[in-house]
Amino acid sequence: MSLLDLIERADARARAATAVACLDRCLPLLAGAGAEPLRPLWASCEGGRDWANRLTAVRTELDRAAGDASGVDDPVALVRAALAAAPSDFAAAPLREWADACSLLALRVHGRFDAPDRGAPGDEESPLAAARSGEPAAVGPLVAGELERQVRILETLAETSGTAGSGAGLRKALDLSTEGRRVLRAVMSRRARVRS
Repeated sequence: MSLLDLIERADARARAATAVACLDRCLPLLAGAGAEPLRPLWASCEGGRDWANRLTAVRTELDRAAGDASGVDDPVALVRAALAAAPSDFAAAPLREWADACSLLALRVHGRFDAPDRGAPGDEESPLAAARSGEPAAVGPLVAGELERQVRILETLAETSGTAGSGAGLRKALDLSTEGRRVLRAVMSRRARVRS
């Protein structure tokens, strides 16, 4: 099943968790963000308890974090915009649009590090659209890894939806996201060393 199919079939819990996970993996872009700034949202993904209040708190926390946002198409600005666009209503319909946007953003960010000399995020829309639809696409290794993580997270959440293991499914999603964040941080660090 394609990534887009998985998002379409996901329930509110899975859509919220996959969106939070996508933003979580982009956090290395935000210098000064705490170790786990999205943790309050992770805690609300199970049933939406206190979602709106926690969303407000996370936005405030990340607004304080320094970033290298240099324009509207800068990845840092896009991550902040995605968080700002999160629906305060924990319902499947608004969360679907947000999950889709966060999925695409995470892939675009990873694409920038696959090809750091590329222009503004968005130059790679056709290959990303194909990859998300399950069609063969020429994407770099970081994008391929991010795509695989997104699919695995949604599959894990679908398997545990409405079961006694739903909490374990969210924990697995968090673990996969943490692993992806480490990958991006390592790539960013390596690129910084090469430049200096």
